[in-house]
Amino acid sequence: MNFALFSMQGSEMLLRFIHYFAGVVWIGMLYYFNFIQGEWFKELDADEKMKPSRGVAVRTLVPRALAWFRYGALGTFLSGVFLIGLKVHLLGGMTEVFRTSWWAYISVGGAFGTVMFLNVWLIIWPGQKIVIANAKQLAAGGAANPAAAAAAAAKAGLASRHNTFFSIPLLFLMGAASHLPSQMNADYNGWILCAFIAVILGALELNAIKGKTDYLKITSIMGVTHMGIILTAILYVGIEVLTK
Repeated sequence: MNFALFSMQGSEMLLRFIHYFAGVVWIGMLYYFNFIQGEWFKELDADEKMKPSRGVAVRTLVPRALAWFRYGALGTFLSGVFLIGLKVHLLGGMTEVFRTSWWAYISVGGAFGTVMFLNVWLIIWPGQKIVIANAKQLAAGGAANPAAAAAAAAKAGLASRHNTFFSIPLLFLMGAASHLPSQMNADYNGWILCAFIAVILGALELNAIKGKTDYLKITSIMGVTHMGIILTAILYVGIEVLTK
C-alpha cells in the first residue's frame, strides 16, 4: 500500500505543515507581544499600585513567551528554506521557476521573512535578555541597571513593532504565491524587481535599527495595521508592474 505522504509531494505537504505550525506560533506570539502584552505593560506603568506586577511578569512570563517566539521563528525560517528548495526541485529547477508568479511573490515574501527572523535573533532576543536579567537582579536585591534595560527594551520594541508591520505583507505574499496566479512577461527584468524590493526593505529595516516608529506612523496598533496594508498594496502593485 502506498501512502501519499511518503511521496515527494507528500514531503512538500509535511514541510508545509511544519512551516504553517511554526509560523502560527511565531506570528501569534509576535501579535501577543505587540497587541496585548505591550499595551498591558503601559497600563501597569501608569498605576503605581500595579507597577511591581510588571517585574514579576518580566521575570516569569516573558522568558517563556520569548522561548516560543524565537524558536517559532527558527522553525518557520528553516522549514521555509527547505520548502522553497523542494518546491523549486519539483517545478524543474530555478530556470523554470524564475519566470513564474509563484517565485515573484515567494521571493519577496521570503526576503521579508528572513529580515524578520534576523530581527528576532539579533535584535529582539538580545535586548530582551538584558531586560530580563535586570529584572532578576533587581528582585534579588542586586545592582540593577535601569538605563541599560530601558535602552535595550526600546531597541527590541522598535524591531518588534517593525516585524509586526512586515508580517502583514508577508502573510499576503505567502498566500498570493500559491493562490493568486498572475500573468507575467517571461522576459521581465528580475534585477529591477530585486532593486525595488531591496530599496524598500533596506530603508524600512534601517528604520527598525536606528529610527523611530513615529517616522512610519506605526506606534499604535491601528497605525501598524493601516501602514502594513499600505505597504502590502505598494509591494503588490510593484510586483505586478515590474513583471509585465
